[in-house]
Formats: sequence, C-alpha cells, structure tokens
Amino acid sequence: MDLKSFIHALPKAELHLHLEGAVAAGTVIDLANKHGITLPDFGADSDIFNFADLGAFLKVYDIICRSIRTPDDFRRVTYEALARCARSNVRYVELFFSPGAHSECGISYSHMLDGILSGMTDAERSLKITSKLIPAINRELGPEEAEKFLNMVLSDRRPEVIGIGLDYLEDGFPPGPYKDVYARARAAGLKLTAHAGESGPAENIRNSIDLLDCARIDHGYNIVDDPALIADCAKSGIGFTCCPSTTAYTTVFRNLESPDHPIPRMVAAGLTVTLNTDDPGLFRTELDNEFLIVAEKMKVPPATLAELALNSVRISWMDEDAKAAVLADWQAQITPLLAQVVP
Repeated sequence: MDLKSFIHALPKAELHLHLEGAVAAGTVIDLANKHGITLPDFGADSDIFNFADLGAFLKVYDIICRSIRTPDDFRRVTYEALARCARSNVRYVELFFSPGAHSECGISYSHMLDGILSGMTDAERSLKITSKLIPAINRELGPEEAEKFLNMVLSDRRPEVIGIGLDYLEDGFPPGPYKDVYARARAAGLKLTAHAGESGPAENIRNSIDLLDCARIDHGYNIVDDPALIADCAKSGIGFTCCPSTTAYTTVFRNLESPDHPIPRMVAAGLTVTLNTDDPGLFRTELDNEFLIVAEKMKVPPATLAELALNSVRISWMDEDAKAAVLADWQAQITPLLAQVVP
C-alpha cells in the first residue's frame, strides 16, 4: 500500500474546521449572486480566495459570511463542508461557526441552527459522518459582546451544540478578558477551546489554559518559543488542533519543509497534536492532503500519522463511552494498515 492510499484509509476526525471557511469558491459566488452582493474583480472562480495574510483572509471571510443568509443557505454549506470531509474518510467532525458574522443579514441564531443542523442530519444519513457544533466568539468585539453571544447560545440549547470557541484576529486581542464569559460557559456545561499561539505569543496559550480553563488549543504554534509551557502541556495532555496549510498563509511559518516548522517540533516534543483543515474552501485543501503534507514535507512517518488520527478522537468532545468504543474500532482498522504501508 502506498502512502496516499494509507492516508486515505486512515479513519479520521476533524476538530478545527470553520463552516464559513469550508465554503467552495463556486458556492460563494452562487450565494453572493443570489443575494445581490457585490464581489471583487477576479478571473477564475478560485481567484476570489487569493489573500496575502490573515487580515486579507478575514476580509474574504466576511464576504463569505454575508453571502450565507437563509436557513437553506446554511443547510447547503454545512452539507457541502461535511461532504468534503467524507472524501478524506473523516467519520466525525466538530464544526466551528461564527453566528455574529451573519447577524447583520437579519437571520436569527435559531434559524442559523435550523439550517446547520439540517445539513448535519442530511450528511449523517447519506454520508455516514457524524458532527457537532461549536459557535465561536469574535474576540475583536470585546468581552461585553462575548457575554451577549453566550446569552444567545444559552437561549437556544440544542444537544448538537457542545462548546464555544474564541477566534478572529488574535494579535492584539488576548484571551484574558474572556475569563468570566468562559467561566459562565463552563458552568452551563459547554466545552471550551480557543485559538491561541497562531499570530499571538505563547503567553496566549498559557492564559487560554490557566485563565479560560481550556483543555484544547486551536493552532498553538508559538508554543515552540516556551519550553516550560511545552513540558507542562505534554504532561497534562492539552490537545492542539493544528492546520498545516494554514500556517503558510496566516503565520510566520511559511516554509512547510523547514526543520523549524512548529508542527513536527510539537509532535516530537510529545504534545497531543491533531491535523485539521481549518478553512478548506479558502485554502483549497482536504484532510487527506494535510496528512500528506505532514508526511512528505515534514517527514512524519506512517505510525505517527496513525497516532495523530487517533489523537483526534482522544481530544474530541465525544462522551467517554463513545470515545472508548471509537478508539478501539479505529485501532483495529489501523493496525493492519500499518502492516501494509510502504513509506
């Protein structure tokens, strides 16, 4: 079995996938035209997703969000996102979405949920892929708006909504001010994660753990600047949802083949790392491709790739009984694959 076949055959989960960032270029154009939204000039459809840095990326992200306006729009983009996952043999997804980015379009949070959950149900029925939902706070709006966000989330509790996240531009917006809203979310039974250490310092990772009480960190690359934090996180089992392709656009780690790239360093340091696509529509990728990047460009061997796939279950927010059953099932599938793969 060659490496590509091995990677595809690995059962996988995704824990760091943004609904809005998973929308394909053609779908963005279709929805924008449907709703009369003016788009920038571009050549081929995919050119709409050309951007130089995180700030430019977020401008494109805003266009996508403004193009998703009705429950059926949400159903469509959710189903398409999960179908993209299924093409890489992904079995389980924890899906971020940004409700605040759509509110100016006049659609209520409840109607967003109606559309998203409909798409999730359709995907589970036809694609055999299960998924959960993580509404995320726009950290640029400040803690007062975050409290309103949490009130909104708590006003319409559905079992598929399992936690909250903290995203948007990290630089200049540290996690500390969100301590109170995170404490209230935890008290309400929501799981907690935060984007940290992508464009911000390792201190943001430390504070997301110590102040926000996160057991999972999205990205986390700048942890490589803090050996003591690496040791603490390796010991405590903090999970990291890393996204290889994204680093080439939104971080200083542009060379995926560099020995200084943080992802292989994090793996080698014993951190609980997972691989994810982040915004696969925008970055024109799928999870099989992210595993292949790590294998070929970062020289991570098949046995370690298998552990990265299993890590995505270990740090998932499945209930413990389901997690144990899935881990046993996946391990039984992976063991014979490892015996067949030719690196």
